[in-house]
Amino acid sequence: MNKVTFMMRNLFGSVVLLHLMGVCLSQFPRPCANSEGLRTKECCPIWEGDSSPCGALSGRGFCTEVLVSDEPNGPQYPHTGIDDRERWPLAFFNRTCRCAGNYGGFNCGECRFGYWGANCAQYRESVRRNIMTMSTVEQQKFISYLNLAKNSINPDYVISTATRAEMGENGENPKFSDINTYDLFVWIHYYVSRDTFLGGPGNVWRDIDFAHESAAFLPWHRVFLLHWENEIRKITGDFNFTIPYWDWRNSQSCEVCTDALMGGRNSLNPNLISPASVFSSWKVICSQPEEYNNREALCNATGEGPLLRNPGNHDRNRVPRLPTTADVDFAVGLPEYETGNMDRFANMSFRNVLEGFASPETGQAVPGQSTMHNSLHVFMNGSMSSVQGSANDPIFLLHHAFIDSIFERWLRTHQPPRSIYPRANAPIGHNDGYYMVPFLPLYRNGDYFLSDKALGYEYAYLLDPGQRFVQEFLTPYLQQAHEIWQWLLGAGILGALIASIVAALIVVARRRWKRNQRRKRALSYGERQPLLQSSSEEGSSSYQTTL
Repeated sequence: MNKVTFMMRNLFGSVVLLHLMGVCLSQFPRPCANSEGLRTKECCPIWEGDSSPCGALSGRGFCTEVLVSDEPNGPQYPHTGIDDRERWPLAFFNRTCRCAGNYGGFNCGECRFGYWGANCAQYRESVRRNIMTMSTVEQQKFISYLNLAKNSINPDYVISTATRAEMGENGENPKFSDINTYDLFVWIHYYVSRDTFLGGPGNVWRDIDFAHESAAFLPWHRVFLLHWENEIRKITGDFNFTIPYWDWRNSQSCEVCTDALMGGRNSLNPNLISPASVFSSWKVICSQPEEYNNREALCNATGEGPLLRNPGNHDRNRVPRLPTTADVDFAVGLPEYETGNMDRFANMSFRNVLEGFASPETGQAVPGQSTMHNSLHVFMNGSMSSVQGSANDPIFLLHHAFIDSIFERWLRTHQPPRSIYPRANAPIGHNDGYYMVPFLPLYRNGDYFLSDKALGYEYAYLLDPGQRFVQEFLTPYLQQAHEIWQWLLGAGILGALIASIVAALIVVARRRWKRNQRRKRALSYGERQPLLQSSSEEGSSSYQTTL
């Protein structure tokens, strides 16, 4: 069996495992996406472990009323009651599961981030590594996992293809749709950042985003990556999987844009991915925001064409260069997380500099330019360059994992108390107590303004030197050995068998040689015989013996 066949069989078995697990983490859980769920506004699914809602009989959680924050929002969004994402998730559900202890998941059937085991009592820390230092086998496995996610309908989640109002007052016209696991997260990123429909074709409010341009940018994307990581573990059965990062500091080009990694450039059309890459066959979704605005419709996850990328051929007036080590160090050194109106015009704000709306040299907002995080999106010059559809490009994951690591550096450097995270007056969706759109179960922004160690993961380059050596240099070799240990064992057994046979032949040959020597000495004392006998048969035998 070759390695590709071996891997595909493992992936097939993992898909079966996913169906057996039957637990969910985000967006619209399938058990709640129906007329009954919309009518009752309750999403408290049964946990199969004890056949009770939220696993209540086992003490895992209970069904309770959702209490949303009433703290005032900033002035950026002046409307009320016209967007389903306002006061999330009340437009859809006002009762959900609240999990106890270390339990998690929308039905409390899983563990919260960083915990494992039947009773979620085991803490385990994973390490996210630099994709450029991973072995070829590990890189290929990561790419195969991405492709599996792109081609596997998610058994637990669905997406909404219409607004809540379009589904009827009592949910008599539910509009939900299946989606594959990879595109589920593309749609989530679209939904959280889409424009608000104000009524009439093209009549939208654009200055709204529940995951960008303010305080929740970093906590929201941290939860996004944790959920994505967890979903890959579920569909592959590889619970050691972590999202790799791309350290793009001081880069002059897209180092991961090769056929061996995230796809090289198509020689016939520089805007497309090389046909030698699996990503060349991918279809993007949610990439036409103006069309959705004109139709007053949500993205329904229909394929809209190939993945586009033309790194480096971007507007250099907007992005003169990619970020440097000095840029990152300057950002990490800023003591204030948010300042001013806590939006894209904030000065000397760590979040605004890292997100890329302010200069990493002066800390001042720079309208019309894109720095840091934003600069990589613009530099890719394709699907990744539009906010709503940017997660279509798998480089999005590598990029945001590194952004998250810089957030972690800042947290470790300044050790801020939660109280510095804005409690009120941030743009809508960004206050401490606001539930992250559109995740179910519910997560408050401020709850994820904390170190990654509390969430069960860490970054290889932030480890101490000894741990870093093990993770970045020793671990790849050990994992390669683990991948081929069956072949090594077989080769060892075969080598031992051959050596035994050779040794036996040597022993037999030596015994024959000694016996012949004794015979020759005995003949030298008796009557000498001619070397060749008169009989051809006897002569042949003696010749062979002499030889």
